[in-house]
Amino acid sequence: MTSQTCNWTGKSESSYKYHIHPLPPNFAKKQPGNYIFAKESSPGIWTPIYIGETQDLGERFDSHHKTKCIERKGATHIHVHLNHGGEEKRRAEESDLLERYTNAKEPTGCNG
Repeated sequence: MTSQTCNWTGKSESSYKYHIHPLPPNFAKKQPGNYIFAKESSPGIWTPIYIGETQDLGERFDSHHKTKCIERKGATHIHVHLNHGGEEKRRAEESDLLERYTNAKEPTGCNG
């Protein structure tokens, strides 16, 4: 994984450490996790475009059902958090982040 990271905080104030990758993503190994398509508006300042979870980060993201929207909104990177806790844990993290960032007016800064 890459060394650049971003800590995203959910509505619950739980913090999740994500590894940052440029687009397009290329994850060869099948691993479960959460992901955030984001754009960097200035160094270290990120705006989430799309938040999701999957059982296989190795799947092709160019066939993602929201690809056109993600591209139109200017995503520049994908942030990935490996999550081996099962589907319920991945969905809980996704929901926590969505509750905080859906319709958010401000981008987030990253520490990490």
